[in-house]
Amino acid sequence: MSADGGHYELSEQAMSADAQAGQPAARGDRAAIMGLVAGFALLLAAVSFEGSVRQFLDLPSLLIVCGGTIAAVVVCFSPGEVATTLRVAARAVLHAAPDPQAAVRIILRLASEARRQGLLQLEDEHDQEARSPFLRKAMAMVVDGAGPADLETMLSCDVEATPHRFRRSAAVLRRAADCAPAMGLIGTLIGLVHMLSRLSDPQQLGSGMAMALLTTLYGAVLANMVLSPLATKLERNALDEELVCRIYLVGAVSISQRENPRRLELLLNGLLPPAKRMTFFD
Repeated sequence: MSADGGHYELSEQAMSADAQAGQPAARGDRAAIMGLVAGFALLLAAVSFEGSVRQFLDLPSLLIVCGGTIAAVVVCFSPGEVATTLRVAARAVLHAAPDPQAAVRIILRLASEARRQGLLQLEDEHDQEARSPFLRKAMAMVVDGAGPADLETMLSCDVEATPHRFRRSAAVLRRAADCAPAMGLIGTLIGLVHMLSRLSDPQQLGSGMAMALLTTLYGAVLANMVLSPLATKLERNALDEELVCRIYLVGAVSISQRENPRRLELLLNGLLPPAKRMTFFD
């Protein structure tokens, strides 16, 4: 930065990272995808060592566990909430998680552009971050001349409301994770009843025993390998989303007050965990 010119230059590392942050999050969360794929691959490998995978496929058991879990969850939540949960969970796996560091880079770039070329420059710049409705709203308010108090009042509500969909969906998944093993136990009891009712015909005992054991297996796998991990992921995403919105809020207030971008950098680094704090200006 020149002492008299008031211009700031982003470091090469920050500019490179900012360019990547400006791209749409088309790639999924690799860790989540790899975890799910690796878990089921290991499970399939384990069951195939001593026999055929077909031995572990039972349609009645699947209907009891999956259908019963969905029915129990619909009793607790509305069908719309369940449908929203499916969309949010799929998006959490297929798209990258909210990145607070990328949000800091974006807002610092916008602050630097606004300081050099004026607030009207933001009218073109913020449209490039179309994947963040919160940022679009914040920058539109700044361009329209909203003061710091108005920004704080109006955007603080959005900061609290934006991560709500993650938390509600996580609650739905938590409830489903509780119901799946219970449905497995119910299927086990049904299988035992079938088995005991056919004691006179030993050849018919196998189907009842298969249902008794496989429903327990399906319930445990569904709860512990899919539903609970996804609920934890959504809870983590909710925290990251809230932090991202707070970063945009602090940045919007700072830009509206025409503060020194270096001071904004210090404020935003204060919001990040120590291990993720970065230097953006040379």
